[in-house]
Amino acid sequence: MNRQLIKLGWGPKWEEAFAGLGLAGAVPGRIVADHGHKYRVTTERGEGWAELSGRLQHELTDRGTYPAVGDWIALRHMAAGEKDGIIHGILPRVSRISRRAAGSVPTEQLIAANVDVLLLVAALNHDFNLRRLERYLVMAWNSGASPVILLSKADLCEDPDQYVRETENIAPGVPVIAVSAMEDRGRDRLEALLRPGLTVALTGSSGAGKSTILNWLAGEEIQLTQDVREGDSRGRHTTTHRELFALPQGAVMIDTPGMRELQLWDDAGGGWSEAFTDIEELAARCRFGDCRHEREAGCAVKAALRSGELDPKRLDNYRKTQRELKFQAAKERSRQRSDRKTSGKKNAPRGKGEQRRRFEQELD
Repeated sequence: MNRQLIKLGWGPKWEEAFAGLGLAGAVPGRIVADHGHKYRVTTERGEGWAELSGRLQHELTDRGTYPAVGDWIALRHMAAGEKDGIIHGILPRVSRISRRAAGSVPTEQLIAANVDVLLLVAALNHDFNLRRLERYLVMAWNSGASPVILLSKADLCEDPDQYVRETENIAPGVPVIAVSAMEDRGRDRLEALLRPGLTVALTGSSGAGKSTILNWLAGEEIQLTQDVREGDSRGRHTTTHRELFALPQGAVMIDTPGMRELQLWDDAGGGWSEAFTDIEELAARCRFGDCRHEREAGCAVKAALRSGELDPKRLDNYRKTQRELKFQAAKERSRQRSDRKTSGKKNAPRGKGEQRRRFEQELD
């Protein structure tokens, strides 16, 4: 196997998946940067540029099925010795990090693919928000990656351990690590995650310090950074595209642009239940199976609220994200039905009059 690809996580399982595509004359590669319609890819020849083949563009149904940083692909080079090429196939993904794209029409925005560990970065400054972290956990559990929460900029906080405890309360079973690049804090625990062959991704709000963490671990400045605004600790968009980097520890890390707002895409992986597993366990102890946790007798969730075991704000977010995901799923089903109807009309037999008009237009 090629050493260039092994450094990026290539192994026997990907070799087998590539062979299953059966694309003669193609070579394996990995997308290391996503620039929209063009991609930077690494193959056995090194790093070059690539675009999708016309056939593949026709086959891909929406933006959520297009290649993303982290994808393994089958590529045919332009010519002998060239590094640029055309992407003819995408290997099946083992995980996908998605959110809903901005706009009124529900569409999936794929952030990264084939991620093993997803680092959810939240800065310990005025922008710290537990409710936002709960939303990131829903996304993480849905992705198929293993979430880890990094509480960055611990040097700006008087009692980071208190924030760790608060975060652990809303993230049962998820490792929570307070880190500081300035003080070299938390490095040992973080580097233990960076095993050779693994793909790790960073996500979080703008200004959380994702690029600083990447530079800290890499031992050099490979990504630009900016200071956050003094007034509200909100960050500026420094990272403009998603990109994958090989780290000296052996893993590869994907850095992603910061998010102002995380709109959840779907709940196909059961991420909502995983993110709120403590409330789900309480609900299972309610007297009635269809308990709405409002005025019903024998409600274990309400009892936990009264005793102080459960934070009312966490329950509110539990309900809010449930409504959001149900609404999102309903809109997506409606869109799919509409697409099927439109597709059926396009493929319906045309009458002689329509055929004649089209023929006359083509002659003109």
